[in-house]
Amino acid sequence: MQNDRVKFKNEFEGRVYRFALDVIRFADRLPAEQISRIISAQLLRSTTSIGANVIEAQAASSRKDYTNFFTYALKSANECKFWLGLLRDCGRGGEETVNKLLKEATEIANILASSILTLKRRK
Repeated sequence: MQNDRVKFKNEFEGRVYRFALDVIRFADRLPAEQISRIISAQLLRSTTSIGANVIEAQAASSRKDYTNFFTYALKSANECKFWLGLLRDCGRGGEETVNKLLKEATEIANILASSILTLKRRK
């Protein structure tokens, strides 16, 4: 059981890291005009915050602290979905690419939400 948790944790950390890289590459290919620059800056901040908070949770001093880092990561994932939706709906970045990133952001948010609920039940 413990090995499964460690394996899942490591896989999830890798997944959010790869997602951040995918979004960085995506943002780098956006048009160099003002709207895309502004939205992509917000998108990059929220996306990289997901991974940073997941990693930061590993050094948490308590279960409450750990849960708080996951909660921040979830908020960032939801913000990321907002920015991706805006880019898609204003015709930037390619609908198929954005939808793929949105799907991954949603799956990450769902994992975080489920983890938070589990952590809160274990009090």
